[in-house]
Amino acid sequence: MAFRFVHTADIHLDSPLRSLALRNADLADLIGDASRQAFTAVVDLCLAERVDALAIAGDLYDGDQTSMKTARFLATQMTRLHQAGVRVYMIRGNHDAMSRISKQLALPDTVTTFTGRAHSVTQSSYGLDVAFHGLSFASQKAPESLLPKYAGPLDGAVNVGLMHTSLAGSPGHDIYAPCSVTDLHGHGFDYWALGHIHVRKVYPGPSAIVMPGIPQGRDINEAGEKSATLVTIQDDRSVEIEERLTSVAQFERVSVDLTGALEWGEAVVRIRSALEQARADARSRYLVARLSVIGASALSWTIIRDRDLLLAEAEQAAEQVGHTWVEKLELAISPPGMENQGDNADPTLELAQSMRANANSEAFRSDAREFVLKTIADLPPDARGFAGKDEAGLERFLDEVLARGVDLVAARLKAGGSQ
Repeated sequence: MAFRFVHTADIHLDSPLRSLALRNADLADLIGDASRQAFTAVVDLCLAERVDALAIAGDLYDGDQTSMKTARFLATQMTRLHQAGVRVYMIRGNHDAMSRISKQLALPDTVTTFTGRAHSVTQSSYGLDVAFHGLSFASQKAPESLLPKYAGPLDGAVNVGLMHTSLAGSPGHDIYAPCSVTDLHGHGFDYWALGHIHVRKVYPGPSAIVMPGIPQGRDINEAGEKSATLVTIQDDRSVEIEERLTSVAQFERVSVDLTGALEWGEAVVRIRSALEQARADARSRYLVARLSVIGASALSWTIIRDRDLLLAEAEQAAEQVGHTWVEKLELAISPPGMENQGDNADPTLELAQSMRANANSEAFRSDAREFVLKTIADLPPDARGFAGKDEAGLERFLDEVLARGVDLVAARLKAGGSQ
C-alpha cells in the first residue's frame, strides 16, 4: 500500500490581520482566527485522507507567542492526529525561533520536532520505509545554507527532507538559509518539504520539491486561494502530489470598469455584479475583496468626492452577495475625454493639473515627507506601518496621498463644493 502524508508550512498561528483590524473591526473579528481555522482544515485533511504523517516545514507560530489559548488549541489538534495514528514531523523556522511556546509546549510522543542538529526519523508502513530528515532554526537568523548539514539519503528508504529556506530569494521575503533548487535536486532525496515563501510552487526534476505556500492569506499581498499538499508515495517509490484547499478567507483584487456609466445606481449595479462574479469564482468560505474602480465616466468627480458613500454601497452589496467583504476601495477613474480637452480645457481640470504639478515638486514632497515622518514618530509602534515599511514604501504612500488629495479638491470644485 502507498504511504501518504500532508505537507504544510507557514501557518503563523494567530498572526494578526492588522490591515483588516484598522479598516473593519467586524471583518477582523470574523476571520481574526483564520490561521487557526486553516490549520484545523489541514488536520481535517489528514484525518479524512487517513494519511500516515503530517510534515510542517517551519513557522507554525508567528513570533514571540505567549498565549496559552494558542497552546491549548495546538495541543488539541495534535491530540486529534495522535489519536488517529498520524505522526507529525516539524521543524522550527525563523518565526518559531522567537516563540516561547515552541520550546515549552508538551506534545504527544507521536510528534517529532527536529532540533538545531540535522537528523532523521524513519517511519515504516506496509514494508515501505520513509525517512524524514529535518533541521530547525536555532535562532532567528540563518544567513548560510543549511543543506551541507543534512546527511545523504538513507539506503533502502524513501527520503523526505524538511527545510525552511528562502531558496535563491523571493520578493517580500528576507533571506533565510539560502540554497539553490539544483543543489536540492542533487542531494538525492525523493521529496523536499520546503517552507518560508508564502507562494505555492512546485519545482520539477529528479526530486519532488514543493513550496506549499501559506495555508491562509493574511492580506491582499497574499491574495488567492491557499492550500496544503497531499503527497502519495507509491510502492514503486514514485511520488504523486495534489494541492488541497485550506484557506478560510480568500483575498482577491476585484476590478470594476465604470466606463460610460452616467448614473450612481448604474455604478452600484456594476460593483455588485463584479462582487457576485468574484464570489462565484472563489472556493474559500469567505471572499475579502479589494475593489478597484476604473474607467472614464461622467460620475468620476462625484465618486471621488463621495468615496465614503460608494464604499458603503459596496459593503452593502457584498453583504447581500453573502460571505463577502470589501476590504478597501481604490479609485482609478477619470472624466471622459480628459486627454482631448485642447484649448477648451475645463478650468477645474486645468487647476487640477496645476495642483498636481505643485504636489510633485520636490519642495512640496519634502514638506509632506517631513510631516508624515513626524506623525509616525508620535504614534505607538503598532500603528506606524501605515506609510510603508521602508523608504520605497514611504514614497509610494506619498504618491498615493498627494494624488488623492488633488483629485478630492478638484472633485469638490467640479461637483459644486461641499454637500
